[in-house]
Amino acid sequence: MSKKSYFSAVGGHPPQSDLLTGRAVFTEAYAFIPQGVMKDIVTSFLPFWDKTRCWVIARPLSGFAETFSQYIMEVAPGGGSDRPEPDAGAEGVLFIVDGELQLTLAGKTHTLTPGGYAFIPPGASWSVRNTSQADVRFHWIRKAYQAVDGLDHPEPLVLNEKDIEPAAMPGTEGRWATTRFVDPGDLRHDMHVTIVTLLPGAVIPFAETHVMEHGLYVLQGKAVYRLNQDWVEVEAGDFMWLRAFCPQACYAGGPEPFRYLLYKDVNRHMPLRLGGGAR
Repeated sequence: MSKKSYFSAVGGHPPQSDLLTGRAVFTEAYAFIPQGVMKDIVTSFLPFWDKTRCWVIARPLSGFAETFSQYIMEVAPGGGSDRPEPDAGAEGVLFIVDGELQLTLAGKTHTLTPGGYAFIPPGASWSVRNTSQADVRFHWIRKAYQAVDGLDHPEPLVLNEKDIEPAAMPGTEGRWATTRFVDPGDLRHDMHVTIVTLLPGAVIPFAETHVMEHGLYVLQGKAVYRLNQDWVEVEAGDFMWLRAFCPQACYAGGPEPFRYLLYKDVNRHMPLRLGGGAR
C-alpha cells in the first residue's frame, strides 16, 4: 500500500483574479465543504487558547446535524491551552495531521505526531501545548457524552494509526478497510472516529442508508462520492457532512489510496423526546 499522508494545507487567501465558481454545497441532506474554501477569512478563535485559530467544519444545527462538532485546529509555536474544553460533559477526539503536539491527559504527557489519535473522556483533565518550532494542525471532534446507567465512562486512549492493522471489509480482498482506534464491541463508547481506506478502483458498492450521522474529512487521494442523489468529485482536504439516513456510496480514484477520517454516533437508543434521551 502507498505511503500514508494527511492533508493539512488549509488557510491562505485567493487572489482577486480567481473565478467565484466553487464546489461548496449545502443541502437538506448533506453539506460539502471543499478544501479550497477553508481560507484565512473563515477562521474562528476560542477562549483560553493561545496562538491558535480554527476552522469550524461541523456544528449542531437545528433541523440538520445534531450530535457533534468538528474543528481543524492550527496552533503556532508556544501556543495551546490549559483550559481547552469548557463543557464538562463533552468527550473529544484529537487527530494530528501535521506537526507535533504535546498532550497532557489524566496526569500523563504524550507527544502526538501525524497519525496520532487521542480519546478524551468527559470530565477528564487535559491540556495541549505546541513546544516545537513549527505550526501543528489537528482535528478536534467534540460530542456531548450520552451516559448510560450501569456503564462506566471509557478511559483515555492515546494511539497512532501506524500501530494499528486495518480491518478489511468482508469480501473485498483488503481493497476496502477500516482502521479502528476503539473496540466496536465496547458499548461505553457512543461515538467512533475511524479511518476508512479504499484502494484505487475500490467501491462502496451500495447506497448505505443508516441512522448514524457522519463527518468525513478526506486525508488522502480522490474519489467520486454519492451524497443523497448527487455524485460529487472529492479530493484530499474536502469535508462531507451527512445527516442521518443520507444515502452514500463511493468509487475510489487513483493513483493513491482514498482515505478519510470518519465520525459516527453509535451504541445508544434513539431519543424519543426533543432534547433528551429515552426515559
